[in-house]
Amino acid sequence: MPRNIKNAYEKGTRSRDGKPGKNYWQNEGKYDISLQVDANSKLISGTETIRYSNNSRDTLKSVVIRFVNNIHKPEAPRSGTVSKDFLSSGLKLTVLKVDGMAIKVDSEGWETVTEVKLPKPLLPGSINTFEMTWSYPLSKQSGREGQINNTTFFAAYAYPRISVYDDYNGWDRVAHTDRTEFYNDFNDYKLSVKAPKNYVVWATGDLLNPDEVLSPMAAKRYKASLISDQVLHIADANEMKKGLVTAQNAWNNWKFEALHICDVTFSLSSTYVWDAASVEVDTKTGRRSSVHAAYDASAKDFSHAVKWGQEALAWFSNNWPGVPYPFSKMTAFQGYADMEYPMMVNDSSTPDLEFSQFVLNHEIAHTYFPFYMGTNETRYAFMDEGWATTLEYLIGIYQLGKDRAAENYKNFRVKKWIYDPSTEQDQPIISMSTQVSGPGYGNNAYGKPSLAYLALKDMLGDDLFARALKTYMERWNGKHPIPWDFFFAMNEGSGQDLNWFWNNWFFSNNYIDLAIEKVTIKGNDYTLLLKNTGGFAVPFDLEVTYKDGETALIHQTPIVWKNSGQQASINLKLGDSVQSIVLDTGIFMDANPKDNSWK
Repeated sequence: MPRNIKNAYEKGTRSRDGKPGKNYWQNEGKYDISLQVDANSKLISGTETIRYSNNSRDTLKSVVIRFVNNIHKPEAPRSGTVSKDFLSSGLKLTVLKVDGMAIKVDSEGWETVTEVKLPKPLLPGSINTFEMTWSYPLSKQSGREGQINNTTFFAAYAYPRISVYDDYNGWDRVAHTDRTEFYNDFNDYKLSVKAPKNYVVWATGDLLNPDEVLSPMAAKRYKASLISDQVLHIADANEMKKGLVTAQNAWNNWKFEALHICDVTFSLSSTYVWDAASVEVDTKTGRRSSVHAAYDASAKDFSHAVKWGQEALAWFSNNWPGVPYPFSKMTAFQGYADMEYPMMVNDSSTPDLEFSQFVLNHEIAHTYFPFYMGTNETRYAFMDEGWATTLEYLIGIYQLGKDRAAENYKNFRVKKWIYDPSTEQDQPIISMSTQVSGPGYGNNAYGKPSLAYLALKDMLGDDLFARALKTYMERWNGKHPIPWDFFFAMNEGSGQDLNWFWNNWFFSNNYIDLAIEKVTIKGNDYTLLLKNTGGFAVPFDLEVTYKDGETALIHQTPIVWKNSGQQASINLKLGDSVQSIVLDTGIFMDANPKDNSWK
């Protein structure tokens, strides 16, 4: 543990039994945001009031404000190159008040994260009111947000927010560089979006005023979709073109609400079609969630998005992670990001339906990690991307069969790591995500931790693994767990000391490379001496082929490596007609498979 993490456990804000400590706290805000989108100038302007609760034991003499979209400013530090169409002037903040006291600021010099000194401190246990007025241009090149086309916009991170102040780092001052993702408090949000006539708005949260912003025809269809298993076309391309979908005011004010959630986002279009349905996500209560899709009518894949979304929400709720989908809706929006947001995903359109569904599964899986769990993606991306990758693989087995899902998993998540000789690929997973380069970040965030979770699932078995995972999720949902909270909670939930496993997978420079070093035969007894050159505790199969062509598959879980270090001895009773033995690691791809067989 680094010193700051040790200090959190010593102070009692976190506990080694995997629970929030007796002194645990987290700050929160109540956001009331009003935004307006000028479809001609592509300018977003807004005002907000934040009632910020300082639940910490600390007196805060300054506040850190985060505006992610300043990543578009030419001088902003970025993890890669961008085109001129990505660049913009960024945030223009005209009003900043704290408890009615104006603070003079020059937002022209602000980056994605900026510290502002306060006229008076925020005392422990106090609630303080922040007021802001701002505007910014939507970037012409759309990434995680921006202009999709001249009539369609995805407006994520559209408001200044108070950065996280937590028990182990204080203020989160890590700048956004367009690679690592986000870390936000759980807040309550009221969001109103003023959009021109004939523009439909999709957003995080429940739409509070459908009758005010939709035509009677569209409002009726919208309400029917909330309880319908069948996909309904709320608006088709012809109806959008003829102006038959929204109320025919010059401007419509779309109102949404979302409680105890870590972000809100919205999108709007005057040309996209709109499908919707719903699905039961909690079999005990009968609770349903609505599923929406907003897309260009020419897209071949997005016409399936609602059905795919229904299937994903139901499967994740009832299988892995086996926690009912926690929100009231999910919207799949056609953009360019392949990116998740609370209650929304922004995915690109592809002609490959299997791949489009694969991406949608992954982004919806993020509902649980990070949004349900509140993890710090910026520092510990493996706590969300690794789990989304795991869930994407497990639902893939259900949808495509094990062989096809395994092939996709190896191609997308494992090959580029295991066959890359760069030493950075083998940096410990626990390395902070801000401290490794692009390929190292990707492998440490996605494939490697996912393999660790799947190795643990193999070792514990499904029932015990599910119990351990639910222990972690129940204790930390809606809070801010860090890796050690996860490790300790899984130990408690499984009833086992798994520290050897965490050290092996998360704190080492290991990789995957097994070998059959020696086979000793005494009658029908075979002793296999296996070498774990790479070091990772991985499961494997021993495929035994007999001279008559018969085969037998003998599975070994990662437990064989617990006390054996880099060598393990496997004793088998096989008979006297063995022709060959092959060590098969499956999705745990071996860096050097040439030494995995014996004849």
